[in-house]
Amino acid sequence: MSEAVKTPTDPRSDPRPYDNSRRAARVRATKSRVVQVARALFVERGYAATSIEAISVAADTPPATLYRLFATKRGILSAVLNVSFVGDDEPIALHDRASVQALRAEPDPRPFLEGFAHVAREVSDRSAPLQHVLRSAASVDPEIADLLATINAQRYEGQANVARGLATRRALPDGITERDANDIIYALMSPEVRRILTVERGWGADRYEQWLARTLCATLLRPEREGEPAAGS
Repeated sequence: MSEAVKTPTDPRSDPRPYDNSRRAARVRATKSRVVQVARALFVERGYAATSIEAISVAADTPPATLYRLFATKRGILSAVLNVSFVGDDEPIALHDRASVQALRAEPDPRPFLEGFAHVAREVSDRSAPLQHVLRSAASVDPEIADLLATINAQRYEGQANVARGLATRRALPDGITERDANDIIYALMSPEVRRILTVERGWGADRYEQWLARTLCATLLRPEREGEPAAGS
């Protein structure tokens, strides 16, 4: 019996490694389109009123593809939030971004804190509408309540780096521990406080950032004592 002849189009006959970069690019483009469309629908209609079918139609993507890429509607919301927090779909966590890494290297605690106030403002500018969608959905949907709890825990853990940085720089006032500082940062940088000031009270984003920086510095930096070196020196 003669052996079957392998044609050049048969991938088994090609010694070169399979290049799936085009497929990966298509998948990424599809996910990006779905995230953009879903964000708009979630903000406009709310989470509960936005169905997988509505996202499918608006994104021109079959429901089966949505389930394959995101598993559930909760998975879509999670992806939308992740992009909103960091500003893009690059697989780089916020604390690994160049701007945050530069702040960690700042020896002076005042610009260190002011810089993180700016980061918090940027994150809230991008994510505030979705944060409201998340909190509203969490009040009636246990799965989304779990997602909110996870995001809050991650936010507290991430902001612990700021408190730790102040402690390392010996900048905290007497009587305020590193854990106290973490709690204070978590409260002052919360989406709830930001929404009160910018939505209920009508503050602009610049005013909010300036208030946040002043309040953090006034609360978490020890007053300079005559004859003592500046904190962080």
